[in-house]
Order: sequence, then C-alpha cells, then structure tokens
Amino acid sequence: MASTSPSAPQTFDELLAELRRRATSLTPSQRRLADQVMADPEGVAFMTVSELANSVGVNEATVVRFASSLGLDGYPGLSRLCRQQLRDQAQLLHRYNNLEQLTAEGGDPLERAVAFDQANIARTFARIPSATWQEAVSTLAKSSSVHVMGLRKCHAPAYLLGYLLGMLREEVHTVTAAAGNLTDELRRVGPDDCFVAVSIHRYSAETVTALRWARSRGARCLALTDNPASPLATMAHYTFYVDAAGPSVLRSMTAFTALAQALATGVAQERGLEARSTLLQEEELLGQFGVYVTPED
Repeated sequence: MASTSPSAPQTFDELLAELRRRATSLTPSQRRLADQVMADPEGVAFMTVSELANSVGVNEATVVRFASSLGLDGYPGLSRLCRQQLRDQAQLLHRYNNLEQLTAEGGDPLERAVAFDQANIARTFARIPSATWQEAVSTLAKSSSVHVMGLRKCHAPAYLLGYLLGMLREEVHTVTAAAGNLTDELRRVGPDDCFVAVSIHRYSAETVTALRWARSRGARCLALTDNPASPLATMAHYTFYVDAAGPSVLRSMTAFTALAQALATGVAQERGLEARSTLLQEEELLGQFGVYVTPED
C-alpha cells in the first residue's frame, strides 16, 4: 500500500482546500468524485470503493487513482479524512440526537419544524471560523458598495440582508435581476465593492454567473450557500455554509435569516457611531413621511 505523501491533506478542511485549488484541472470523472466528497463526507465515510464508484458513475480504479493523486494512501486515506470530519461534528450533532427520534416517531409537525431549525442554526454558526467572520463583517462594513443577490427561494434572505445593511450604511444594492436588467445592475460592481451571493441546491445560474463576474471585477465576494460542492464556494473569498434541512420536502430558510441578522449586527458594531447616525436619519425620514401608524392614546 502506498504511504501518505508529506504534503497530503491531513484534515478534512485541508482536503476541501486542495479540491477547490484543483477544481479547474480535474477531469469530469474526478470532478464528480470531488463534488460527492465535498457535499456528502458522511456518506463517503462509510462507502466502499465500489459503492462510491457506482454512486458517481465511474470505475473503482478511477476512485483509487483520484485518492492517490491527492497524496493519500489510496481510498482508505480518503475515507479516513471523511470519518475524521464526522468525529469533529459528533459533539454538536449529539446535542440534537432527539431530532432523528422525533422524525422517526412522526411527532408533532410544529415540534419537528422547531427541532430542525434549532439544529440548522446551531450547525451553521458552529462551522464559522471567528477570523473569517470578522473579515467578512469588516468587508461588509467598509467596502465602497455592497451588492446582495439571491433569487427564487433565496431571494427572501438576500432581500433581508440588503435591507438591514441599507439601514446601517450607504450604497447597498439588492440585485434582483428583475425585467431582465441583471447586466445593468452588475455594471455598478467595482473593485472596491463587496458582492454577496446567496444560493442553495439547485443553484441559480444567474447568481453563479454574477458572482463570477463580480470576482473578475476585483470585488470581495461572500457566499452564503449549503455545502462545499456549491459552485459559489470555489469563487468566494469568504464562504458560510448554511444548513437548510426541513421536516418535509421544503428546505428551511431559517438559518439563512439568522445569519443575515447576525451579519447586520456585526456591521452595526463595526461601524459604531456611523451606523447610529444612519439609523437616526432613517427614523427622522420615517416620521416625516408618516410611514408607520401610531396607535391613538
């Protein structure tokens, strides 16, 4: 059996980084294998070589060569890193072991929905490195302009993030691609800006293309997506993975909403008095235009 190369990935995070680095040079078969590993490390951890090969439509030799090309000791080395990822998540998952029991027993629909969303939020925030979080918040707070884009099911959290950021700073644009004007909206993106893309499987082609365009323009890019196999993950400077599991066929946007609110809170703290001044101006305008109804005494 071949020994592990000294430069081979030693952790699952290092494996993800290496797969992203090689993304453009992988063959179609290797790309399918890489996507499977990034999207479902739990499944790969317990698959045999044959099972993984069948799941992505390649032969067993291709799987072994793929693992060896990464400097690992063949397929055992690849599955070992996937099992390591499981161990790293075990403590967090244990806190929500009642989720599977609740689902298996049927359970009250309301209780099941709450249990799923509690787990989604906890898992989402547990995966965010503090240094990456602070860099992303600073970018949102200090960039010349911020552009936020999310379409279809991801429009709601994208709109919320854009709305909240717009209350705290100037030059925030929510990209809607309405009436075919996506190119007009993207023309505003510059090298000193921040572009936020929100999308989960199945990924919006326009959102992926827009993020690629923003990156080519020199903008700092933040992706809110569902797993490392997402096409957004390979292009963004900062990527936050958001759990969207739900008790039915519908995926949950609750963790996205929580993340949008947390990012806005971080920006408010980062901008300090500037954010307070912007909010005061907003309140004055709301009062002058009578936007809200005031209950009579």
